[in-house]
Amino acid sequence: MSGPNGQGAGGGATSSRNGHDDHDPGPSDAGTEPDARFTLANERTFLAWNRTALALVVAGLGIVQLLPPFPGVPWGRHVLGVPLIVLGAAVSVVAYREWQQNQAALRHSAPLPRSVLPQILAGTITGIAVLAAVVLLVSAVR
Repeated sequence: MSGPNGQGAGGGATSSRNGHDDHDPGPSDAGTEPDARFTLANERTFLAWNRTALALVVAGLGIVQLLPPFPGVPWGRHVLGVPLIVLGAAVSVVAYREWQQNQAALRHSAPLPRSVLPQILAGTITGIAVLAAVVLLVSAVR
């Protein structure tokens, strides 16, 4: 007896009608395939967060490597650039985690979880801005 995909009834991995392997491990294994528009929108959001992460890493590297030293504050470039690099790495990791969670929610027709990335970015960038003001003030006083 043959299954819907031409496979024998004896088992084995079969391909579903959407071309995905039905036995893939991970969060996409459970639930139903969401509308492709939602999956693609989730992926675009993930890619947008990764562009932000890449920009943060490049900004941090630019500050550390290209910005002239602050007079009297030799550590100034590193104290401003390194947190941006670390923030970029964190944003990339969290964006992937959120992409997985959103995809699982879409597959189960559940509400999408709230993103923590806006709070992380706002808090960290505010802290770096305050730190930049302090570095500039210390540099001006010396």
